[in-house]
Amino acid sequence: MAAGEFIPNNGGGKDCEDYPTWGQKSARFDYIYKGQSDEDNYPEEACPPWYHGNFQVDSVQLNAQISGGGEIDIQGDIKTAAQVIATEVTAGGITLTSRKPFDIPHPTKSGYRLRHVCLEGPESGVYYRGRLTNSNTIDLPDYWVGLVDPESITVSLTQIGFSQDLIVDKIEWGRKVIIKSGNASNIDCYFLIHGERKDGEKLIVEYEGSSIDDYPGDNSIYSINK
Repeated sequence: MAAGEFIPNNGGGKDCEDYPTWGQKSARFDYIYKGQSDEDNYPEEACPPWYHGNFQVDSVQLNAQISGGGEIDIQGDIKTAAQVIATEVTAGGITLTSRKPFDIPHPTKSGYRLRHVCLEGPESGVYYRGRLTNSNTIDLPDYWVGLVDPESITVSLTQIGFSQDLIVDKIEWGRKVIIKSGNASNIDCYFLIHGERKDGEKLIVEYEGSSIDDYPGDNSIYSINK
């Protein structure tokens, strides 16, 4: 046998274990291989095939949308073509930038885009809006009873067409808002009603500390920019 000659070792049986891949790193974007034989036509003498339950790559190129359930656990930046939209994604929640921006194709102008920033406030607020005409009662959505603190409800009214001297007479059981006209006019107005959610702890807006770990409430329910 020549020095350095490779002699394969055959132990007399097949090895069907799942081994990790190895070798040199490739920079190509290739599709993950899928076999072309179904189970009935697969050779009986061959090892049962493995399929990808987990995968790891240094660069991922996606040609279509991502869909599915579960959690996203990423350290790093998530970017769109326009901007960084998140600085960290962990434990199934998204940690956003200090503002809450979004950027979408313009709905009415071809070749334009539209960028807005989400409204912010010192509470977990809910709103309901609409128009009230020839009635004095605004029926709040049924789910407000279980979602909104009735003591937090506020109402804004905008008169339409003429002065009606509108007054919020009362709010009944967090279900109905009763309006009256001080000059006995027929009611025609826009309304905007806000309330604070009661299905969780109240937001502590300002707190003493140098890091998010000093927050005196439950950090797990918030999206946090570290």
